[in-house]
Amino acid sequence: MFYFDPLYFAFILPGLGLALFATFLTKTTFSKYSNAGSSSGMTGAEAAYQMLKRSGVNDVTIEPVQGMLTDHYDPSSRTLRLSENVYNSNSLSAMGVACHEAGHALQHAFGYPMLSLRTVLVPATNICSTFYAWVIMFGFFFQSRPLVMAGVVMCTVAVIFAVVTLPVEWNASARAKTAMVNHGIVTPGEASHAGKVLNAAFLTYVASAVTAILTLLYYLFRLGLLGNNRD
Repeated sequence: MFYFDPLYFAFILPGLGLALFATFLTKTTFSKYSNAGSSSGMTGAEAAYQMLKRSGVNDVTIEPVQGMLTDHYDPSSRTLRLSENVYNSNSLSAMGVACHEAGHALQHAFGYPMLSLRTVLVPATNICSTFYAWVIMFGFFFQSRPLVMAGVVMCTVAVIFAVVTLPVEWNASARAKTAMVNHGIVTPGEASHAGKVLNAAFLTYVASAVTAILTLLYYLFRLGLLGNNRD
């Protein structure tokens, strides 16, 4: 039965394994450096504000948001939202996360092309990632190859978004690592520790991209477009 195809799990198992490891590493690294305060004494909100101000960006609102690691930048409203344990904390973890999100705001302010591309892809990706599995499943159920192909195209959109996200996240972290030191938010030694939090978080995006690619490869194999499978 397609619905319980063990081959599917064989395809995505490496991605799932990487995702579990990345999630574990992110949580443990964040927790570890949540107990180490920055010498500047700035909170996450203050660090993000300082990074933006020193870069000439003054039209971004910084506000707290509930949840754990729910930090994000909303380009539609130019709002940087920091989780409460980042917004009010002066830990190295908070410095890294806050400055990373400020990095996204700088990308937006200075027209970083990959962020612009990801923003354009968001509406289509939200639809495609939600429904592509259903479209493919119904296509197989009704033995409709065009319907399956439509689902595969939708899956491809999700893959493209996941891949485009990688340089966006890496660039935001690179901006943060440089600015944290240049703007006196952390010392060079502290920046190394804060950077470990960002590196661990980036691995979660790598895992998402790998899982998305492996899922697409599975469907291509099932369609006979990959290898010699004609099932």
